[in-house]
Amino acid sequence: MSLITNNIIPGNHGRVFGTNAKEDSDLKSIEKSILEINGVKEVAINNHVFPREITVYSTKIININEIETKVKSIGFHVIPKENLDV
Repeated sequence: MSLITNNIIPGNHGRVFGTNAKEDSDLKSIEKSILEINGVKEVAINNHVFPREITVYSTKIININEIETKVKSIGFHVIPKENLDV
C-alpha cells in the first residue's frame, strides 16, 4: 500500500467514501463525527448517488483507518471509493 492509498492527502482533492447510512440525520451524524478528527477541514455529503458518498478534505495527512474507526463508533461504516489520480 502507498501513502495515497492509506491516507487522506491535504489539498482540494479530498477522499471519497461510500457509506451504509441512508437517512439525512445519520449522514449529519457521520459528518459531525468526522469533523471532530484533528486535521479534517470539511466533509461534503452527496445524497444524489447510492450508496451515499462522503468526501473528506483535510489540512494534514490523515490515515483512512482513523476515519473508519470514528464512523464505526457511531454505528455506521465508510469505505474508500477511489484513489487520487496522480
